[in-house]
Amino acid sequence: MAIRDVLLALTSYPDPTPVSVIDRAVALASTLGAHMAAISCEAHVQVPGSFLAGAGHLGSIVASEAHKSRKNAQDLLAAFEAAARKTGALHEIILERCLTSEVPDLLVEYARLRDLTIVPVPESYDQWYAEAVIFGSGRPTLVVPETPPSRLFELNRVLVAWDFSRAAARAVSDAIPILEKARDVCILTVTNEKAISSRRSSSELAKNLSRHGVDVIVEEVDAAGRG
Repeated sequence: MAIRDVLLALTSYPDPTPVSVIDRAVALASTLGAHMAAISCEAHVQVPGSFLAGAGHLGSIVASEAHKSRKNAQDLLAAFEAAARKTGALHEIILERCLTSEVPDLLVEYARLRDLTIVPVPESYDQWYAEAVIFGSGRPTLVVPETPPSRLFELNRVLVAWDFSRAAARAVSDAIPILEKARDVCILTVTNEKAISSRRSSSELAKNLSRHGVDVIVEEVDAAGRG
């Protein structure tokens, strides 16, 4: 199945997703010829009423954080719209409002209705949104680090980590539209690390992908006792 509908999840709180993630996501959607929707949430921190009653300025702090999240969300969606218009990609923006604890479930709801969801993952703090989408959406998820890339987005080489498992087979199947666009595809199997039921599986996978017009390189690496 071709990837025609992509969702980009943009984090507004505590820190906004870098614009470089938006540029990479829009470039991928443009490469795939897909429609793209960007979603961001005005997140509100939930504080028990008993704390607010005797906490002095805590209420104003919570309101200030919500305002910061709203501004970040609006700025991110504006940046996305500008990037999408520049490439001519079909797009839409979605601004939601919910508690911080509700953001992951909200993203899962939207992700279940898309062919692919792109989720940024920051390095500065734990980000549970990606896990929620990966395990809750039932749809393919592309996790993008927030570290700025050293060069513009290109589908030069795709690495397939292959161990003949159900999860690996499903991942390859979901990724075929991306593999078809890549310049090089490498199927990599790590040996002597865990039992793999078929040693022929890599070459057979290569045959399967060749029928989709994907030329692959098959490689093996010996774990040599390493985890």
